[in-house]
Amino acid sequence: MSKNPFILRLGSFLPQTAGYKREYPFKYPKIQLADNFLLHQFEGLITVTRTPQGLLIQGNFEARHQLQCVRCLNNYDHLLSWELTDLYIFNRRDATKEDLILPDNAQIDLTESIKEEAQLDIPINPICKEDCQGLCQVCGANLNEGDCGHADLLLEKDTDEEENSPFAGLKDLL
Repeated sequence: MSKNPFILRLGSFLPQTAGYKREYPFKYPKIQLADNFLLHQFEGLITVTRTPQGLLIQGNFEARHQLQCVRCLNNYDHLLSWELTDLYIFNRRDATKEDLILPDNAQIDLTESIKEEAQLDIPINPICKEDCQGLCQVCGANLNEGDCGHADLLLEKDTDEEENSPFAGLKDLL
C-alpha cells in the first residue's frame, strides 16, 4: 500500500462500460490528514462509478477529532461525519473551469478533498455536552466538576448592576 491511502489508481475503470462500480473501504485507528489535523477511529467508504462523462466518486466518512469546549475549556473527542461527491470528467474539451479532470495517469489524490470536507463538519463553537456549565466567572473553576460557591456572589453582582444601570427606570414602565 502506498504511503498515502487516499491516492486511488483508477486506470482499470477506463475500458469499463458506464455503471461499472467499485468500493474502497478505509479503517484506521488514527490518521494525520495535515500537520495539525489528526483523526481517530477513522472509517470510510469510497464508491467509484464509471459514467459516460467520467468517474463519479462518492464517499461517506466518520472519525473522531479532539476539540476544546468553548465553555469549560476541556478537551473532548468530537464525532465528525461527512460526505464527499466529485465527478472527474474524461474529456478536457468539454470541461469548464469548475470541473475536475481525470489526470492522464488516472490517479486521483483525495486527501485534500477528504480533509476539507472533514474540517467543514467541525463546529464553530464546540461544546463538550449540551448541559456544559462552563467556568465560574469569579474563580475560573469548572462548574461541571462541582459548585465553587460563587453562584450567590454572581447573583448579587447582577442585581447591583441592574439597580445602577441608566436603564433601571425603564423597568418600572413594564
